[in-house]
Amino acid sequence: SYYLKESKGSRRWLLFLEGGWYCFNRENCDTRYDTMRRLMSSREWPATRVGTGILSSQPEENPHWWNANMVFIPYCSSDVWSGASSKSEKNEYAFMGALIIQEVIKELLGKGLSTAKVLLLAGSSAGGTGVLLNVDRVAEQLDEMGYQGIQVRGLADSGWFLDNKQYRRTDCIDTITCAPTEAIRRGIRYWNGIVPERCKLQFKDGEEWNCFFGYKIYPTLRCPVFVVQWLFDEAQLTVDNVHLTGQPVQEGQWLYIQNLGRELRNTLKDVTASFAPACLSHEIITRNHWTDIQVKGTSLPRALHCWDRSLHESNKNGKAPLKGCPIHLIDSCPWPHCNPSCPTIRDQFTGQEMNVIQFLMHMGFDVQKMAQQQGLEPSKLLGMLSSGN
Repeated sequence: SYYLKESKGSRRWLLFLEGGWYCFNRENCDTRYDTMRRLMSSREWPATRVGTGILSSQPEENPHWWNANMVFIPYCSSDVWSGASSKSEKNEYAFMGALIIQEVIKELLGKGLSTAKVLLLAGSSAGGTGVLLNVDRVAEQLDEMGYQGIQVRGLADSGWFLDNKQYRRTDCIDTITCAPTEAIRRGIRYWNGIVPERCKLQFKDGEEWNCFFGYKIYPTLRCPVFVVQWLFDEAQLTVDNVHLTGQPVQEGQWLYIQNLGRELRNTLKDVTASFAPACLSHEIITRNHWTDIQVKGTSLPRALHCWDRSLHESNKNGKAPLKGCPIHLIDSCPWPHCNPSCPTIRDQFTGQEMNVIQFLMHMGFDVQKMAQQQGLEPSKLLGMLSSGN
């Protein structure tokens, strides 16, 4: 199933892949089926949905894409959009993420997609990883069906995970505690997951799990992809066993968090089109506040518009990037929420909003000590923190 909002005059199509973790064995898929049925079955899906963020049809909320044809593909396959296995004697569940995308594309061709100029395959979280895994396959599918004129692009939001060392190693018991590499390794076998051929060739047999990690698959992709990634992604911290639960953070944890931001920033340095704010958050492109976040003075919708233009221009002539229209935007400040446009943080227990200084103190951040390390007066450091310099 999918939801469609047609925009008859437009030749731009936006297909959005929903996120929502995954399950990788019988036990955790059973639990998921009991507790999160809408991510396992379409039975209780509503008849209509309201598009928000980049799926909104309001120009104020979605300045550059509001009048595109919008397609929302809900996530019921639990396989990071990679599976290709039907229900069998030994497996009670079917995992068909990769096939669902192909079927939706086939059906949309009869609804106007056949005359499209641009198809933007977007997704958040597991859907963002799904974009990286499927964007080239969608382009190949359209090519083989004779639609070479459609430019296929990807927009991956919060799906650029690191296979880094966990803060505390835990056994692989459930989706949340299992190290990402181990979860995906088990998942691929369980889902009969498929990864793009060009990425697969880079790794040995049985090592296909590598292709689920953005920085490893990205260099093998042919389609242009825009990567949106919080430098301090909450889902990444969760799988790394950093749980910010209202207890002050220990120094080791604080250093780990800062290091995570550095590692992530490093993996994005060769990504042509990227938007990476130094915030603690997860998912953005379908949030209605997505226009508020800025990196170096540029908002995400503006950066996407610049990217659109750069692809349009480069098709015409190999010109240099457009002046005053940046597409590689990565925060350089070193800790969570050092960017003043970050979304509001709420205390997980009280639901109270916090400002940056309250948040850092809540994290156990020692302002005195930090000021000393930086050779600053504490009041000067606090001023810099709250203004985001």
